[in-house]
Amino acid sequence: MGDTRTDRPKGPDPERTPRPGDPLETGAEGGLLGIGAVAARMGVSERTLRYYEEVGLLRPADHRPGGSRRYCEADVERVGRIRELQGLMGFNLEEIRAVISAEDHLDDLRDRYRSTAARADRRRLLEEGLEALETLQAQVGVKLARLEAFREELGAKVSRHRASLASWDGEDGDGPTG
Repeated sequence: MGDTRTDRPKGPDPERTPRPGDPLETGAEGGLLGIGAVAARMGVSERTLRYYEEVGLLRPADHRPGGSRRYCEADVERVGRIRELQGLMGFNLEEIRAVISAEDHLDDLRDRYRSTAARADRRRLLEEGLEALETLQAQVGVKLARLEAFREELGAKVSRHRASLASWDGEDGDGPTG
């Protein structure tokens, strides 16, 4: 389905415009890539990129009046991060949204920290960043605990199967004697 939202301003999104110094792909329209180029580069479908946008995980740097999306290098890196969280940690999209949101918040805190010289403000920003990092760490801990429980469950099943096979040793193939 096309993007039918009318509340989105056309042209570059000022909140997603690349920061000075961000590496951009050279190519069409000021270094921005079209959806097809990004999809091919990242090994996903165009539909996947649209879905990431629909659920709030990705915001293209630019939307053309005709609706075509343009992505900067930071957007491409975000797609890579989403895929990494899905593949490496097995996070679902809601968990990924929480991680991405926290990372965006940490980036904002870092920018604000660098732009202020006031000691009290810097301390408050550091405390806020620490809290965000501890929250992320706790989320990963919960996920790891669930994975560890699943691993242990599989280990118990492997042990039972090994014991069953061991009881077959020396038999003629009809099963264990008992």
